Amino acid sequence: MAELVDLTHPVTTGMPVYPGDPEVVLSPALTSAADGVNVLALHLGSQAGTHVDAPYHVDVTRPTVDGLPLELFTGPAVVADLRGLAPRAAVTADLLAEALGRCGPGTVLLLATGWPRYWGTDHYFAHPYLTPEAAAAIVAAGVRTVGVDALSIDPTPDPGPSDPGVAALLAELADEHDPEPEPPTLAAHRVLLGPEGGAVLAENLTDLGALLAAQAEGRAVEVSLFPLRLTAADGAPIRAVARLG
Repeated sequence: MAELVDLTHPVTTGMPVYPGDPEVVLSPALTSAADGVNVLALHLGSQAGTHVDAPYHVDVTRPTVDGLPLELFTGPAVVADLRGLAPRAAVTADLLAEALGRCGPGTVLLLATGWPRYWGTDHYFAHPYLTPEAAAAIVAAGVRTVGVDALSIDPTPDPGPSDPGVAALLAELADEHDPEPEPPTLAAHRVLLGPEGGAVLAENLTDLGALLAAQAEGRAVEVSLFPLRLTAADGAPIRAVARLG
Protein backbone atom coordinates (compact mmCIF):
# COMPACT_ATOMS: atom_id res chain seq x y z
CA MET A 1 0.00 0.00 0.00
CA ALA A 2 1.21 3.50 -0.84
CA GLU A 3 1.70 5.96 2.01
CA LEU A 4 0.57 9.58 1.82
CA VAL A 5 2.63 12.21 3.65
CA ASP A 6 1.32 15.74 4.20
CA LEU A 7 4.06 18.32 3.52
CA THR A 8 1.92 21.35 4.33
CA HIS A 9 2.19 23.71 7.28
CA PRO A 10 -1.21 24.45 8.87
CA VAL A 11 -2.53 27.90 8.01
CA THR A 12 -2.95 29.74 11.30
CA THR A 13 -3.22 33.30 12.54
CA GLY A 14 0.23 34.81 13.10
CA MET A 15 2.12 32.08 11.22
CA PRO A 16 5.60 32.97 9.87
CA VAL A 17 5.61 34.97 6.63
CA TYR A 18 8.36 36.45 4.49
CA PRO A 19 9.35 39.87 5.90
CA GLY A 20 7.02 42.50 4.47
CA ASP A 21 4.36 40.04 3.25
CA PRO A 22 0.78 40.31 4.55
CA GLU A 23 0.26 38.77 7.95
CA VAL A 24 -2.10 35.80 8.19
CA VAL A 25 -5.34 36.27 10.12
CA LEU A 26 -8.19 33.77 10.38
CA SER A 27 -11.39 34.89 12.10
CA PRO A 28 -15.05 33.83 12.17
CA ALA A 29 -17.17 35.61 9.56
CA LEU A 30 -20.36 33.70 10.40
CA THR A 31 -21.12 31.34 13.27
CA SER A 32 -23.64 28.55 13.60
CA ALA A 33 -24.85 30.07 16.87
CA ALA A 34 -25.64 33.47 15.35
CA ASP A 35 -26.07 32.73 11.64
CA GLY A 36 -26.84 29.04 11.35
CA VAL A 37 -23.53 28.20 9.62
CA ASN A 38 -19.82 28.52 10.29
CA VAL A 39 -17.80 30.51 7.73
CA LEU A 40 -14.19 31.58 8.20
CA ALA A 41 -12.78 34.92 7.01
CA LEU A 42 -9.24 34.64 5.62
CA HIS A 43 -6.62 37.38 5.32
CA LEU A 44 -3.34 36.22 3.81
CA GLY A 45 -0.89 36.85 0.99
CA SER A 46 -0.42 34.71 -2.08
CA GLN A 47 2.93 33.56 -0.67
CA ALA A 48 1.62 32.56 2.75
CA GLY A 49 2.59 29.25 4.27
CA THR A 50 3.31 26.30 2.00
CA HIS A 51 2.95 27.79 -1.46
CA VAL A 52 4.18 27.85 -5.04
CA ASP A 53 5.79 30.69 -6.98
CA ALA A 54 4.93 31.23 -10.62
CA PRO A 55 7.36 33.00 -12.98
CA TYR A 56 5.19 36.14 -12.70
CA HIS A 57 6.46 36.44 -9.12
CA VAL A 58 9.66 38.09 -10.40
CA ASP A 59 8.70 39.24 -13.92
CA VAL A 60 5.37 40.70 -15.06
CA THR A 61 5.98 39.40 -18.59
CA ARG A 62 6.10 35.78 -17.39
CA PRO A 63 3.18 33.34 -16.81
CA THR A 64 0.91 33.65 -13.77
CA VAL A 65 0.02 30.66 -11.62
CA ASP A 66 -3.30 30.05 -13.40
CA GLY A 67 -1.57 29.99 -16.79
CA LEU A 68 0.83 27.14 -16.04
CA PRO A 69 0.33 23.50 -17.08
CA LEU A 70 -0.76 21.23 -14.25
CA GLU A 71 2.07 18.83 -15.11
CA LEU A 72 4.52 21.24 -13.50
CA PHE A 73 2.92 20.70 -10.09
CA THR A 74 3.29 16.94 -9.79
CA GLY A 75 5.72 14.16 -10.60
CA PRO A 76 8.36 11.74 -9.36
CA ALA A 77 10.64 13.36 -6.81
CA VAL A 78 14.33 13.25 -5.97
CA VAL A 79 15.25 14.58 -2.53
CA ALA A 80 18.64 16.27 -2.00
CA ASP A 81 19.82 15.77 1.59
CA LEU A 82 21.19 19.16 2.69
CA ARG A 83 20.63 18.67 6.42
CA GLY A 84 23.46 19.75 8.68
CA LEU A 85 24.34 22.94 6.81
CA ALA A 86 25.12 26.06 8.83
CA PRO A 87 22.64 28.96 9.08
CA ARG A 88 22.58 31.02 5.87
CA ALA A 89 24.90 28.51 4.19
CA ALA A 90 25.16 28.62 0.40
CA VAL A 91 23.90 25.53 -1.41
CA THR A 92 26.31 25.15 -4.33
CA ALA A 93 26.01 23.10 -7.50
CA ASP A 94 28.50 20.58 -6.04
CA LEU A 95 26.15 19.87 -3.14
CA LEU A 96 23.38 19.07 -5.62
CA ALA A 97 25.45 17.00 -8.05
CA GLU A 98 24.44 13.57 -6.73
CA ALA A 99 20.72 14.41 -6.65
CA LEU A 100 20.79 16.12 -10.05
CA GLY A 101 22.44 13.01 -11.51
CA ARG A 102 19.17 11.19 -10.78
CA CYS A 103 16.94 13.93 -12.20
CA GLY A 104 15.60 14.62 -15.62
CA PRO A 105 12.66 16.30 -17.36
CA GLY A 106 9.52 15.84 -15.28
CA THR A 107 11.41 15.24 -12.03
CA VAL A 108 10.56 17.32 -8.97
CA LEU A 109 13.72 18.24 -7.06
CA LEU A 110 13.14 18.66 -3.32
CA LEU A 111 15.73 20.36 -1.11
CA ALA A 112 15.77 19.00 2.45
CA THR A 113 17.55 21.51 4.70
CA GLY A 114 15.99 20.36 7.97
CA TRP A 115 14.84 23.92 8.67
CA PRO A 116 11.20 23.07 9.50
CA ARG A 117 12.41 22.28 13.03
CA TYR A 118 12.80 26.06 13.48
CA TRP A 119 9.26 26.88 12.26
CA GLY A 120 7.77 29.62 14.44
CA THR A 121 11.15 30.91 15.67
CA ASP A 122 13.37 33.75 14.44
CA HIS A 123 15.96 31.16 13.38
CA TYR A 124 13.59 29.99 10.65
CA PHE A 125 14.64 33.06 8.65
CA ALA A 126 18.34 32.01 8.71
CA HIS A 127 17.94 29.05 6.36
CA PRO A 128 20.45 27.86 3.72
CA TYR A 129 19.89 29.15 0.20
CA LEU A 130 20.62 28.29 -3.43
CA THR A 131 23.40 30.07 -5.28
CA PRO A 132 22.57 31.29 -8.81
CA GLU A 133 25.11 28.75 -10.12
CA ALA A 134 23.25 25.94 -8.34
CA ALA A 135 19.99 27.20 -9.82
CA ALA A 136 21.58 27.16 -13.27
CA ALA A 137 22.72 23.56 -12.71
CA ILE A 138 19.14 22.62 -11.86
CA VAL A 139 17.93 24.17 -15.11
CA ALA A 140 20.68 22.40 -17.07
CA ALA A 141 19.55 19.07 -15.60
CA GLY A 142 16.10 19.61 -17.12
CA VAL A 143 14.33 20.12 -13.78
CA ARG A 144 11.41 22.52 -13.93
CA THR A 145 9.87 22.00 -10.48
CA VAL A 146 11.81 22.70 -7.27
CA GLY A 147 10.64 22.54 -3.68
CA VAL A 148 12.34 23.47 -0.41
CA ASP A 149 11.52 22.95 3.26
CA ALA A 150 12.48 26.54 4.08
CA LEU A 151 11.01 30.01 3.70
CA SER A 152 12.74 30.71 0.39
CA ILE A 153 15.32 29.33 -2.04
CA ASP A 154 17.10 32.70 -1.75
CA PRO A 155 18.41 34.32 1.45
CA THR A 156 15.65 35.79 3.62
CA PRO A 157 16.36 39.22 5.14
CA ASP A 158 16.68 39.35 8.90
CA PRO A 159 13.20 40.40 10.09
CA GLY A 160 14.68 42.11 13.15
CA PRO A 161 13.48 41.68 16.74
CA SER A 162 9.94 40.40 17.16
CA ASP A 163 9.43 42.58 20.24
CA PRO A 164 8.05 45.98 19.07
CA GLY A 165 9.65 47.74 22.04
CA VAL A 166 13.09 46.40 21.18
CA ALA A 167 12.60 47.30 17.52
CA ALA A 168 11.65 50.88 18.44
CA LEU A 169 14.68 51.22 20.73
CA LEU A 170 17.04 49.98 18.03
CA ALA A 171 15.49 52.41 15.56
CA GLU A 172 16.14 55.30 17.96
CA LEU A 173 19.75 54.25 18.43
CA ALA A 174 20.42 53.77 14.73
CA ASP A 175 22.63 56.35 13.03
CA GLU A 176 20.50 58.35 10.61
CA HIS A 177 23.41 58.21 8.18
CA ASP A 178 23.53 54.41 8.18
CA PRO A 179 22.86 53.14 4.65
CA GLU A 180 19.54 51.47 3.94
CA PRO A 181 19.81 47.68 3.67
CA GLU A 182 20.01 46.35 0.14
CA PRO A 183 16.74 44.85 -1.11
CA PRO A 184 16.85 41.10 -1.76
CA THR A 185 17.93 40.25 -5.29
CA LEU A 186 16.15 36.86 -5.45
CA ALA A 187 18.95 35.74 -7.77
CA ALA A 188 18.09 32.02 -7.68
CA HIS A 189 14.41 32.82 -8.18
CA ARG A 190 15.27 34.78 -11.31
CA VAL A 191 17.33 31.93 -12.76
CA LEU A 192 14.69 29.28 -12.14
CA LEU A 193 11.61 31.38 -12.92
CA GLY A 194 13.18 33.25 -15.85
CA PRO A 195 12.78 32.52 -19.56
CA GLU A 196 15.57 29.93 -19.63
CA GLY A 197 14.41 28.18 -16.47
CA GLY A 198 10.64 28.23 -16.88
CA ALA A 199 10.27 26.53 -13.52
CA VAL A 200 7.87 26.70 -10.60
CA LEU A 201 8.96 26.75 -6.96
CA ALA A 202 7.37 25.34 -3.83
CA GLU A 203 8.49 26.86 -0.53
CA ASN A 204 7.75 26.28 3.16
CA LEU A 205 7.38 22.51 2.80
CA THR A 206 7.35 20.62 6.07
CA ASP A 207 9.97 18.07 7.15
CA LEU A 208 11.15 15.85 4.29
CA GLY A 209 12.72 13.20 6.51
CA ALA A 210 10.12 10.53 5.64
CA LEU A 211 10.79 11.11 1.94
CA LEU A 212 14.55 10.78 2.43
CA ALA A 213 14.03 7.53 4.32
CA ALA A 214 11.77 6.14 1.60
CA GLN A 215 14.24 7.19 -1.08
CA ALA A 216 17.08 5.41 0.77
CA GLU A 217 14.93 2.26 0.85
CA GLY A 218 14.45 2.41 -2.90
CA ARG A 219 10.77 3.28 -2.67
CA ALA A 220 9.19 5.51 -5.30
CA VAL A 221 8.50 9.07 -4.18
CA GLU A 222 5.93 11.24 -5.96
CA VAL A 223 4.71 14.68 -4.95
CA SER A 224 1.70 16.87 -5.73
CA LEU A 225 1.94 20.63 -5.27
CA PHE A 226 -1.28 21.90 -6.80
CA PRO A 227 -2.03 25.61 -6.16
CA LEU A 228 -5.29 27.42 -5.65
CA ARG A 229 -6.51 28.70 -9.02
CA LEU A 230 -6.01 32.39 -8.27
CA THR A 231 -6.51 34.64 -11.28
CA ALA A 232 -3.39 36.42 -12.59
CA ALA A 233 -1.47 35.61 -9.41
CA ASP A 234 2.26 35.45 -8.65
CA GLY A 235 1.74 32.30 -6.61
CA ALA A 236 -0.73 30.54 -4.36
CA PRO A 237 -1.03 28.42 -1.22
CA ILE A 238 -0.95 24.67 -1.86
CA ARG A 239 -1.71 21.37 -0.14
CA ALA A 240 1.59 19.60 -0.69
CA VAL A 241 1.37 15.80 -0.49
CA ALA A 242 3.94 13.06 -1.11
CA ARG A 243 3.04 9.53 -2.17
CA LEU A 244 5.55 6.92 -1.06
CA GLY A 245 5.45 3.68 -3.02
